[in-house]
Amino acid sequence: MSAAAPDLVARMEAALRDAGRARRRATLVGGAIFLACLAAAAWIDEVHPKTLLAGLPRVGEYFARTMPDLRLASLFGGVKTEGSLAYWMYRLDEWSWLLFETSQMAALGTLIGASGGLLLGFPASRNLMGRAPLASIAARRCLDLFRSVPDIVYALILVWGFGVGPLAGIVAIALHSVGALGKLFAEVVENADMRPWEGVASAGGTWAHGVRFAILPQVLPNFLSYVLLRFEVNVRGASVIGFVGAGGIGQELYHVIAANYYEEISAIVVLVILSVMLIDLLSEQLRHRVIGAAGGVA
Repeated sequence: MSAAAPDLVARMEAALRDAGRARRRATLVGGAIFLACLAAAAWIDEVHPKTLLAGLPRVGEYFARTMPDLRLASLFGGVKTEGSLAYWMYRLDEWSWLLFETSQMAALGTLIGASGGLLLGFPASRNLMGRAPLASIAARRCLDLFRSVPDIVYALILVWGFGVGPLAGIVAIALHSVGALGKLFAEVVENADMRPWEGVASAGGTWAHGVRFAILPQVLPNFLSYVLLRFEVNVRGASVIGFVGAGGIGQELYHVIAANYYEEISAIVVLVILSVMLIDLLSEQLRHRVIGAAGGVA
């Protein structure tokens, strides 16, 4: 036994060295493949370092033009005082209303999308549709359809149908949110404990009873968390889809960019950033409270 011990240790050390070399080779090969794919993608998309270096000064020049001419001596002056914050934000009341409209677009679109995702999320869960796998596949493909089209593309189509305004933006956000939330809901349901489901079924409960009394209490906290998180995403998205005429602050931002009103561009961008930050903070606090309350009830 004692004579064989050194040989065993040597074999183990050799095996570890071989495994280490194999890992290093795999890492080098994987890294080389990744770099080759990255270079191929840059070549196909015409991303050249020379072009990037030439364009960066122009981007910096544009941002410099949008910076307001604020002066310390008149910083807190009135709306008609050049160099003041009030002069820079001279349309604050209009922009504040458009920001409020944008948040309402996101809220209503998220609510509608969450309702649609809820209706499709349970049928899309494989563990709940064991006897009807085709229905689960159909629900999943339907969610893929909603999710695969960007919300700004939906907005372009809906603006043509409904006209310029918030309605197109709300429907666009709702359609994309159905696919995004439905997929998340289905994945949460598939990770649920199925013993309560089996108990409801053994007591003679229907499929709907099982969803209501066995699955929903388990997954509701995660559902609420995803809905609130999606609302934060949709607030940012609502600011962008306004560029195609779907209402909100994005539509106003598009107009000032097209007209080269540089200081107004920076004013609106700052307001959008502050609004999104505030909504994110409030939504995070609400999400934690709702999750805690829902978890206690469940």
